[in-house]
Amino acid sequence: MKFRYSRWDGSQRLDDLDAGDVLDALSDDLMNYGDLNAALQRLLRWGSPNMPGLEQLLKQLREARERELGRYNLDSTVEQLREKVQDVIDTEKRGIERRVNESATPEAKKLMERIAGQRNEQLDRLPDDLGGMVKGLRDYEFVDDEARQKFEELMQGLQKQMVDQMFQGMKGSIQQMQGQDLTRVRDMVRELNKMLEQRMEGKAPDFNGFMERYGDMFPPGINSLEELLEHLQRQMAQMQSLLQSMSPEAREELRQMMDALLQDDSLRLELARLSGFMQAMMPPSELSERYPFFGEDPLSMGEAMGLMERLQQMDRLESQLERGSFRPDDVDRSLAQQLLGDEARQAIDQLRKLTDVLEKAGYVEKKGRRMELTPRGMRRIGQSALRDIFDQLKKTRMGQHQLSRGGLGNDASDELKDYEYGDPFLLDLKETLFNSLVREGPKVPVKMAAKDFVVHRTEHVTQASTVLMIDMSRSMFLRGCFLAAKKVAIALDSLIRSQYPRDSLYVVGFSNYAVELKPQTLPQLALNDYVYGTNMQHGFQLARSLLAKHRGNRQIIMITDGEPTAHLEDNGRAYFAYPPTFKTIQQTLREVRRCTRDRIVINTFMLERGPYLTEFINQMTRINKGRAFFVSPDRLGEYILVDYVSGRQRRRASTRRSRIA
Repeated sequence: MKFRYSRWDGSQRLDDLDAGDVLDALSDDLMNYGDLNAALQRLLRWGSPNMPGLEQLLKQLREARERELGRYNLDSTVEQLREKVQDVIDTEKRGIERRVNESATPEAKKLMERIAGQRNEQLDRLPDDLGGMVKGLRDYEFVDDEARQKFEELMQGLQKQMVDQMFQGMKGSIQQMQGQDLTRVRDMVRELNKMLEQRMEGKAPDFNGFMERYGDMFPPGINSLEELLEHLQRQMAQMQSLLQSMSPEAREELRQMMDALLQDDSLRLELARLSGFMQAMMPPSELSERYPFFGEDPLSMGEAMGLMERLQQMDRLESQLERGSFRPDDVDRSLAQQLLGDEARQAIDQLRKLTDVLEKAGYVEKKGRRMELTPRGMRRIGQSALRDIFDQLKKTRMGQHQLSRGGLGNDASDELKDYEYGDPFLLDLKETLFNSLVREGPKVPVKMAAKDFVVHRTEHVTQASTVLMIDMSRSMFLRGCFLAAKKVAIALDSLIRSQYPRDSLYVVGFSNYAVELKPQTLPQLALNDYVYGTNMQHGFQLARSLLAKHRGNRQIIMITDGEPTAHLEDNGRAYFAYPPTFKTIQQTLREVRRCTRDRIVINTFMLERGPYLTEFINQMTRINKGRAFFVSPDRLGEYILVDYVSGRQRRRASTRRSRIA
């Protein structure tokens, strides 16, 4: 099979979500913590091998921002402006020199030399800072037409960028604006200030009338004064971020230059009033932050403002992705597509469908504001746990039901045998007639004798009743063993329901007390309060009472990581002590003897190898003749299921010596 890889170009599509795969991805988290809604949130956050999560998108976004910061030098914006202003000065000086050289008469040349001296002296006395240079050139009377044109175009372009930065959306009118035609902008800002003043006085400003006159200066979709203020706040924040991201020297120069650009004192005053109103009515935007640029590439003023807008869009998307595990619908898919590409939008679309996919498949249902597993979802988790465990086993071991010898049973098998006195008369007519024809020859009537009879062998149909005892003490949670034990319980329940429907399975959890757990509730079982105590005595008592109603093979499978440290006193209350007391050990072994008397086999799986636990298990297996294993949590399911499917036909432990493995 051949695979071909190519760069993502937007034409590719992510595979549709499979509800079973989604539930499988949730199952370990759900069984570990018992909260389906929290498991869904973590799946949204971290994803799965087949589905990117929000953290992966966050990583991509942060890497994209880091590339931008590592590429540019924001101070170069001021340097470029300085170079352009210096080019105006150099052009003017060359123009002055050319006018002197082109003088037609000595008198004209002498006059021009005097003017040239004055102009050159003015140019030489211009301040070193960018703002001072712009202000000085604004009051300067140019000699050279080319220099004058360059300066006017530079000022006009900067004014457009500055005003458009505040009132983005009026690009069409700004492009037609001449350097001195800022009257409409001034009138708009004045009316806006009047509205804000009315709002602060508790009056209702005429927002609709304002938008009728000046709506073309703003982007579409602004339908209230609050939305307008939010838009202006974002725009002002971009300028603030631009200034804060520069070095202090560059920042001051740019501030002075911007102040020098506003020749209209009334416009400057109205903008200052607008800034004051916004400070009072809305808290300073969290988007006004400093970006630590460390690159070398230069930026023009327009490019720098565009970069600020892009970085703040990244900040906004980052905030949405960080809280997206609670409300994925709040993530702006279009913004994600704009910043991270088509693949990011498809990934977000998938994440938003998670719950719907599970609901449509019948695995979960909504109850109030929470999602809960359905019986079908629980069965799927059981099948998944069973598959995970059986994937570790050899195929010849799974479902094995061998007996050491045949004998009288209940159901006919495919295996045939010659009839013996006392066999069930499950006659195989074909083989019986064939034997008669071989002995008597082909004739009618056919004569049969007892030695011609061939019957089906019978096989035992055994029933096993099992109690799975799971240690739920504090140490099982802290060592990370409880998830493995819970997974085994769910897998055993699924195995018995699907392949051994005549068998019975009970689950008993024990810590300071023992309690029966319903298998169908195991996926969402979670104990938030860790409990001290390992009360095996109470666990054996409860298991023995559950098995008393059954005949046939009866066994207890106990999973624990420690020796018994608690027992029930005569008053029914649990007594805990660590290290375990002599009384606790004796009370527990007494219950083991009662299980042995009732012909209940106890098989133990130890998840830790400690001296107290090993000594206790040695004593218990000598009494009960069961078996004991030392296993790690990741191999627990394999050992238990092999033991179950290979040992349920008979109680082999009763005829073998117990062993500690």
